[in-house]
Amino acid sequence: VVIAASDWMRVLSLQDYNTRLVVLGTAVLGAAAGLIGVYTLLRRRALMGDAISHATWPGIAGAYLIYQSVADVGSVSKPHGWLLLGATITGLLGMATVVAINRLTKLKEDAALGIALSVFFGGGVALRGIVQQIRGGSAAGLESFIYGKTASMTVVDLYWIIGASAVVFVAALLLRKEWTLLCFDAGFAGSEGYPTLALDGLLMAAVTAVSIVGLQAVGLILMIALLVIPPAAARFWTDDLTRLLYISIAVGAVSGCSGAIASAVYPNLPSGAMIVLCAASMFGISLLFAPARGLIPRHWRRRHLNRVILHQHLLRAMYEAQEERTDDVVTFDELIGARSWSTRALRRAIAASIGDGWIIEVPGQTTSGSALQLTRRGFAEAARLTREHRLWELYLITHADVAPAKVDRQADRIEHVVEPEILADLRSMLGETESPMLPSPHMVGPESGDGTDHRVRT
Repeated sequence: VVIAASDWMRVLSLQDYNTRLVVLGTAVLGAAAGLIGVYTLLRRRALMGDAISHATWPGIAGAYLIYQSVADVGSVSKPHGWLLLGATITGLLGMATVVAINRLTKLKEDAALGIALSVFFGGGVALRGIVQQIRGGSAAGLESFIYGKTASMTVVDLYWIIGASAVVFVAALLLRKEWTLLCFDAGFAGSEGYPTLALDGLLMAAVTAVSIVGLQAVGLILMIALLVIPPAAARFWTDDLTRLLYISIAVGAVSGCSGAIASAVYPNLPSGAMIVLCAASMFGISLLFAPARGLIPRHWRRRHLNRVILHQHLLRAMYEAQEERTDDVVTFDELIGARSWSTRALRRAIAASIGDGWIIEVPGQTTSGSALQLTRRGFAEAARLTREHRLWELYLITHADVAPAKVDRQADRIEHVVEPEILADLRSMLGETESPMLPSPHMVGPESGDGTDHRVRT
């Protein structure tokens, strides 16, 4: 479907009153869900919102039945406040059910969530069947609470969303330290005298508030997406909690805005589903391109680390090959037998090291393949790498009881991923200085063809 540019401008500039209402409401809802979702994600209770949102369904249907019994017979009105009150009651009851099952029985939390979700939602479906049988019940429009109906959002709905979101933001601001401690180490929080049960209850109450006011916007089935996807997307960008909160709030708000705008431009697209799809798109972007944890940056960092490790192994192998002889030329055949690397990988490492100025190729020295020689700068770097490697070997033999025959591979696993400060501490621990080269605690270098072992022993 081709949309005219004037229609795009009308929607993007928020000229329509209903569009302004919906965009503001979904943005505020997404921001609140992104905020509280960070704490539930860190608390490992991301699916609690799913259980609470499903637990609101019997409250909505039951509240409608009670209202119909006291209102005019055959009335098809749907009082928003009355239904939200019923949703709040059963939502809190569902949360209490999960906590009670988890604390009073040996069942895991996932089992408690599954029980509460299925039982409460089943009760809601049964009550909805009763609603459908009364006169006017089929026109009550309760299905909008399941699938969401953002386009029909009223100013009363907006006030409910803003009010509940404001309470959640204030609670998160006042209880930030306590909730953070609860999420990262609940046992320590309890030992320090913090009321962990009350803090947990307040956190779940905030989740309940956001879930209930979000029913009209995205529905109880899709509300869980707004509580989980924004913090999950933000987690790829940072490890800092403050930045995590800001990014999650931004992702939730942008998802709500963009989904509502897309639904306004294309009226046949359901608004709740579009909000969730926009959030999922931002999650996909974060998954692939986030600098901190994205798959593509992580892949390139791993490739760079592998290249660095290969170059370091090449320099160390050349240093060890010429360590106990006067000749400083090393052949390709010697290097290929020094480590378990492929011919292609070794040639690639040699080409890169020649380009970086670590080694040079010496023509006409041997007849069994190319000969290589360390430059002055390459020799200094190779000596440094060899010394640090043997320092780790000495530490592992002395303090970790690693056998000398296996220490080479063990040292390889840790020496490339430690910070320089740790290496400095290691030197101080072992009482080592920068001067003479440490002897190798195992045999290095290839055996000569005449049976003489030129490998260094200590």
